Amino acid sequence: MQDRFIRSITQLPTPLADALIPLLHQNFAGHIDAQQLSELTNASKMTEAEVLLALLPIAAALAKPPISEFYVGAIAKGKSGDIYMGANLELPGEALFHSVHAEQSAISHAWLSGESQIVDMIVNASPCGHCRQFMNELVDGAKITIHLPAQDSHSLAYYLPYAFGPMDLNVTSPLLAKHETEFALDSSDPMIIEGLDHAGLSYAPYTQSYAAVVLETADGATYCGRYAENAAFNPSMLPMQMALSNLTRHNREFGEISRAVLIESSQGKISLVGATMDALHTVAAIELEHIVVDPV
Repeated sequence: MQDRFIRSITQLPTPLADALIPLLHQNFAGHIDAQQLSELTNASKMTEAEVLLALLPIAAALAKPPISEFYVGAIAKGKSGDIYMGANLELPGEALFHSVHAEQSAISHAWLSGESQIVDMIVNASPCGHCRQFMNELVDGAKITIHLPAQDSHSLAYYLPYAFGPMDLNVTSPLLAKHETEFALDSSDPMIIEGLDHAGLSYAPYTQSYAAVVLETADGATYCGRYAENAAFNPSMLPMQMALSNLTRHNREFGEISRAVLIESSQGKISLVGATMDALHTVAAIELEHIVVDPV
């Protein structure tokens, strides 16, 4: 079991903890598939809702909050039945807008894993306005059920009445729906090819600034992030923040980053290079490779 879960596992009922421990191996990064979730439910003799709430301390153990020292865990349950954990991430000494909220982390985890819809969000604290707006960007976002400890469950529409969202800006294919843009670039570099794939899957209906970041560690492992825009603009999730959240969930340290690539569309109304460099230079002493590509 990973060291970061030693304390949180003691907060779980013993039958659930015993069943969960084998899953918390060195490669565990917060994903539990539907079959594993069913097995945890059966072994613990708890309802699925009870299990999901009980797992929040495990999700919170993924957090990296050096500024607030406030650990928040979130779990997104996809339409597939799989669950995806996420946690808050803060960059030391950097502007607060670089922070990743737990709900964003969990949702981006699901998106990077190929999930097409979130049906439930389980959080250990009431979602802030930023996260409510971010969730409202998703496929059927208003229908997502929010579950909190010791509180009744409600849909996102309950927490965000009179919402402003994609439809108000004539966007009919929201975040997590299938989006794919093809780019023209001849490269044999596996890291750049991976970045192109993720840039093509990014979500930028308001600026057309399709973009992705790929981080590589010294052992050759890669961690990607895609741009995810929001109708309210500010809750947009930058690809570097998504990539750093991805890396952190996999229990890797910022100091292990050996290469970083940003790929973005030449046709976008904005560029993410400045914000991406700021975030990178806060956590790693390496230069950003910036590649601008043309849509096909």
